[in-house]
Amino acid sequence: MTHTLLQQFMSIYQEWEAAILVFFTVLGALVLGTVLRMLLARVVRRLQPARHVWAHGLLSGAEIPAQVLIWVLGIALAGSLLVQHDSDLAESSVLAHGIGPVRDVLVILIGMWFLLRAVNQIQFNLLDRARARGRELDPTAADAIGKLSKASVVITAMLMIMQSLGFSIAGLLAFGGMGGIAVGFAAQSLVANLLGGLTIFASRPFKVGEYIIIPGTDLAGGVEHIGWRATRLIGFDCKPFYVPNAKFNTESVINHTRMTARRIMEDIHIRYADMDAVRDIVADGRALLASHPGIRHDFFAFNFSSCGSYSLKLSLYAFTESTDYNEYMDVQEDVLLKIGDIIRNHGAQLTGPVSTVEMPQLGATARGRGGAETGGTLPPMPPPLPSAG
Repeated sequence: MTHTLLQQFMSIYQEWEAAILVFFTVLGALVLGTVLRMLLARVVRRLQPARHVWAHGLLSGAEIPAQVLIWVLGIALAGSLLVQHDSDLAESSVLAHGIGPVRDVLVILIGMWFLLRAVNQIQFNLLDRARARGRELDPTAADAIGKLSKASVVITAMLMIMQSLGFSIAGLLAFGGMGGIAVGFAAQSLVANLLGGLTIFASRPFKVGEYIIIPGTDLAGGVEHIGWRATRLIGFDCKPFYVPNAKFNTESVINHTRMTARRIMEDIHIRYADMDAVRDIVADGRALLASHPGIRHDFFAFNFSSCGSYSLKLSLYAFTESTDYNEYMDVQEDVLLKIGDIIRNHGAQLTGPVSTVEMPQLGATARGRGGAETGGTLPPMPPPLPSAG
C-alpha cells in the first residue's frame, strides 16, 4: 500500500516537476527578498546616520534594491528550470536565449539603483555629521561630488548594459567621440553651460546661500541652486531668476557674502567762515574713529580734502567691524551724528550749495533815488492799506 502511494506520488511529481520547481523557486525568492529587506531595515534603524555614515548609507540604499534583486534572480532561475524541463521551450529562441540577457540587464539596473540611493544617503549623512560636530560642510561641494558620482554610475551602467547585449564598447566609444563633436557644434550653448557649471563646482567662487552681484548688469541675488545648465538666484523682490552657467565664465562676479567689512565713505561740507576750526574738527574726528567700537582701527581716514566752490570738504573713509547691514547702518549713523556734534561744538556749521544773485542796475537805481530824496537812504515803505472790515 505504501509502495503504491509512493509510486503514485512520484508519477505525479514527475508530471508536474517543472511547475512545482518553478512555484517553490518563485515563492522562496519572494519570501527571502522580504526577509532580507526586513533585516536590513532593522539594522538601518539601529545605526546613527551622523556616526555610521558609510554603513548607514550603503545599507539604507540596499534595502529595496536587495529585495528586488532576490526576486529577479529567483524569477530568472525559475525560468531557466522551466526551459530545462520543457523541450519545446528549450527550442524557443525567444525565451531560452532571452532569459540570460534580460537577467543581466535587470541586475545592472538594480546595481545602478542601489548606488544612486547610497550616494544620496551618504551625502545627507555627511551633512548631518558636519552639523552635529558644529561644522558647516560646503553644500555646493557636496552637491558637485554627488552629481559627478551619480553621472559616473549611470554612464558605467549604460556601458555595461550595452556590452551585455552584445554591442562593441570600442566601436561605441569611437562613434560616441564623433557624435560628441557633432553634438558639440550643434549645442554650443548647452556645452558652454555644462562647462560653466563644472567651473563653478571646481573653483567655487560662490556657493548655495551666498549673495552675488554681476557688475554691469541688473543680476544680483542669493544663490538657491547650482544646476548643470543654470544657477537659480532669488532677488530682493523674492522672485527667482535663472542665470546660464556660461555667463560666469565670461563675467566677473562679486561675492557680497564673503566681504570682510563694510565701507563708510562720506563727504562733509562746512562753511568757509569756519576755516580756523578745521584743524580741531579733524583731530576730534580722528579720535572718535580711533575709539569707536564699531570701526576697524587698522585703517581709517578723516581729512580736510579740498576747498570746494561753496564749502570746505572733509572726507570720511572707514570700515565697520560687522558685515551685517543693520549693524553697519547703525554704526554709520552714530559716527555721522557724533561728527556733527563735534562740528557744532567748535562753533562751525554744516552747509550746502549757496547761490548769490547780484543785481547792479537795481542797486544803482536805489542808491540814486535815496541820495536825491532822503539824503542817501532808501525811501520809507508806504503804509499798509486799511482793512476792508
